Amino acid sequence: MKILSSIFENNRKWVSRITGADPFFFCRLARQQAPEYLWIGCSDSRVPASLITGLLPGEIFVHRNIANIVNPMDMNCLSVLQYAVDVLKVKHIIVCGHYGCGGVKAAMEGGSPGVVDDWLRPVRDICQKQRAALSGIRTAEERVNRLCELNVAEQVKNIGNTPIVHEAWARGRDVTIHGWIYAVGDGLLKDLEVCIASAADIRRLETV
Repeated sequence: MKILSSIFENNRKWVSRITGADPFFFCRLARQQAPEYLWIGCSDSRVPASLITGLLPGEIFVHRNIANIVNPMDMNCLSVLQYAVDVLKVKHIIVCGHYGCGGVKAAMEGGSPGVVDDWLRPVRDICQKQRAALSGIRTAEERVNRLCELNVAEQVKNIGNTPIVHEAWARGRDVTIHGWIYAVGDGLLKDLEVCIASAADIRRLETV
């Protein structure tokens, strides 16, 4: 219980810091959330969306899972996406992977247990599709990191291909999907320049 008590103490200190800078912060936050961003990232404990982006509570809507996968059959992810797009009216959807991702590495090497193995199947499919390109990369670490980047690009396309996003574009909504990656080793985000804001952008990416 000592460890859990320390979490509550950390919470009280955090509240004190926030209210010290802005006494009405939580009053405003309780009335509504109006984020401009949806973050789809990995569950890895070293990649907390708000912390690494420097955003406050209420500024970023978050969905996380192992290897930041957007599976068209995943009702959890799709529900988050629909709520973000249709209710919160986010303008930016960010898929953010990270270098050295354990899920991506497991998909490449095999041997994941049980349900995790099933979950990682889309990443294994990318690995198979890109086998020739990946085999030309010098080290295992570099191969994993390149697959992390390719996985982000694939998930960006998966979001762009959902009826949720297509219908938003058809209604004239300004929704842009970005592909980023995070380096745990230095804390920096990198834009992979995989960005789509229309169905035409998806077609362009499909030819790359």
